[in-house]
This record gives sequence, C-alpha cells and structure tokens, in this order.
Amino acid sequence: MLGHRFGDVDLRELRKSIGWVSSSLQEQIYGNVRAQDVVISGKYASIGLYEKPSDEDYDRAQQLMEQLGCDHLIDRSYQSCSQGEKQKLLIARALMASPKLLILDEPCSGLDFLSREALLSSISQLAAQPDAPHMLFVTHHIEEIAPIFTHTLLLRRGRVFTKGRSKSVLTGPTLTDFFEIPVQVDWRNDRAWLSIP
Repeated sequence: MLGHRFGDVDLRELRKSIGWVSSSLQEQIYGNVRAQDVVISGKYASIGLYEKPSDEDYDRAQQLMEQLGCDHLIDRSYQSCSQGEKQKLLIARALMASPKLLILDEPCSGLDFLSREALLSSISQLAAQPDAPHMLFVTHHIEEIAPIFTHTLLLRRGRVFTKGRSKSVLTGPTLTDFFEIPVQVDWRNDRAWLSIP
C-alpha cells in the first residue's frame, strides 16, 4: 500500500497519503460552512475546522478551487452550492493534503448530464497535472470512465470478474457476461457507452 506492506505500517499515518471523495461525505459537512473552509478542512482530515487556518492554507485552497474551476464559490456557504459544485469542493478538499492516492467514489452520483461532463472534464484536467496523485475512480456507469483511466477492474458479487486495459475490458462480450444480459458497447471520444440491443 503506497510503498508499504500491509500490516507493517501505521494506518493512521498512511491515511494522510490518501484523499477520498464520496457523496456520502457531503451529508456530513455542515451547510453553513464557507466553501474555502470545506476545502481547508481536508488538510486536517476533519469535518469542520478546529484549527486556525493560516494565510498559506487560504492561498492553497484558492489555488485548488481555481484549478477545479470553482473559485467563484469563495465565501459562499456550502449549502448554497449545487451538487456538482459540492463535488468539486470535495475534490479540492481531498487534494489539500497533497495525497499520493485520490479515491473518487461515485463522484458523479446525483449529477445531471451537463454537471457530470463538467466534473469529468475537471478530473481529466487534474490528472494531466505533473504533480497529480494516482487516481482510483469507482463507478456503476461505464460511460463515466474517462480516457485518463487507462485500466479497468470489474467487480461482481465481491470478486474480481476481470481486469486490464479499459479498451480490452469494456467490450460487448465481456460486459454481456458481466451483466448476464446482452449489451452493446459503442466507443465514442475514447469512452465506452453501454446500451441494450
């Protein structure tokens, strides 16, 4: 795990190297908190701020918000943000501690088509940065797997069904076996789109 053998590392320390974004995290954040304070809380891995942030913390939060295209939310309350804006803030929050691994757990959950595409674009731009963390993207929707995710692992009933390069895994025959119903896969713009024939 991130260069350490499981069981030989203090998980509390290892956790600092992992950023996590999940829609379930949204429910735990207080609605009246300012957007930039949500982002800064990621430095301390806390829900809410219990430390006094430094000017450098605010500068870093603003830089991350700019990078993700949500700096217009500065001084807005978290509860007044849209679902897509909240997800971008949570990604910025996860990046605040400069993790080595960023886990994006269903980040597009609850987003409409346009918000989903905007978020996927922001994630792709983030991945293109030279200092970007490794990313693990969890989804139930094949079409959300952007070209930046070169490998795919399919889990079914708690076991690995198959894994490999995305273009090899996301095929009609493989997904027909996986879903246990006939499906068709069309590749457009280096993304797989699923349909039932």
